[in-house]
Amino acid sequence: MIETLLHGGALDRMRVMFPNAPGPWVDLSTGINPWPYPFTEISPTAYSHLPTEREWLACRAAMADAIGAPHHSLCLSPGSELLIRLLPALIAPGRVAVQSPTYGDHARVWQAASCEVIEAQNPLNEADRVDAVIVCNPNNPDGHVFETEELELARKRLAAHGGWLIVDEAYADLAPMHSLAPMGGADRLIILRSFGKFYGLAGIRLGGLIGPESIVRKASEHLGVWPVSGPALSIGTEAYMDLHWQKATRHKLRTVRQRLDALLTDAGLNIVGGCDLFRLVETEDAGRLWRSLAERGVYVRRFDWSDQLLRFGLPSGHKAERRLKDALNL
Repeated sequence: MIETLLHGGALDRMRVMFPNAPGPWVDLSTGINPWPYPFTEISPTAYSHLPTEREWLACRAAMADAIGAPHHSLCLSPGSELLIRLLPALIAPGRVAVQSPTYGDHARVWQAASCEVIEAQNPLNEADRVDAVIVCNPNNPDGHVFETEELELARKRLAAHGGWLIVDEAYADLAPMHSLAPMGGADRLIILRSFGKFYGLAGIRLGGLIGPESIVRKASEHLGVWPVSGPALSIGTEAYMDLHWQKATRHKLRTVRQRLDALLTDAGLNIVGGCDLFRLVETEDAGRLWRSLAERGVYVRRFDWSDQLLRFGLPSGHKAERRLKDALNL
């Protein structure tokens, strides 16, 4: 598969590959909220001045309070993708267990760091035999959720021999009750958070690492003095403080996801997983369906490791829903 299509969101490549597809494209290839947070106008000084420590601390406090993490356990970053790539520089495991299937960069990063990588449907079972366990909670693309109790048990098993539990909570804003953020700072626990998906502002590049003091300090040293832009700090602070918008958005996403479920089921597709920002479906020939949708200007996520699975993000309104329905029923 073309490398630039592995992560979704590559509309420029899709337009080249399918020049006769009708526009505008309906991009359902990412798990990003199609209704972004409506932030207020940003002060011009956010662009013309370097970010201040006060602005950084304000955004950290807003994020920490919104997700229930202790302030001191959180380090802001320009998105969570960079943090995934930074992990091998923060800890030095020889053998890691990675959830599978999951976001592909987790396994790729550890393989590139010359670690022995064990891919398992439930890597928590490997806690006594590896130096680190990596899970996404909720998982991408199947939406699987590990209960807090089983994650905490795995953390203790890992900590007993100096191992690490790493939890990627990129989609945890959808289901805060499953987040380990309130345990921030616990021994041998690292949590990654993403701003862009739930708040629909992936281009802002804002995220956070939660961990023990030594890990937070190391991460801060690697990220440098101004790791997050002034506009990102401004928008992040406002969004994380807006609890009313967060609650209303969870309800809206759930409602739209239920409509998407009905649309996909009516088209004869089998929903096998997902969360309130995307649905994973099983079909006999995923490649054929992916191409058929693309020819009609509908872009969904396919996988290089499966010929039967496709992931559908949320349509951004009734017009996009109609385009998807028509494309599926042709």
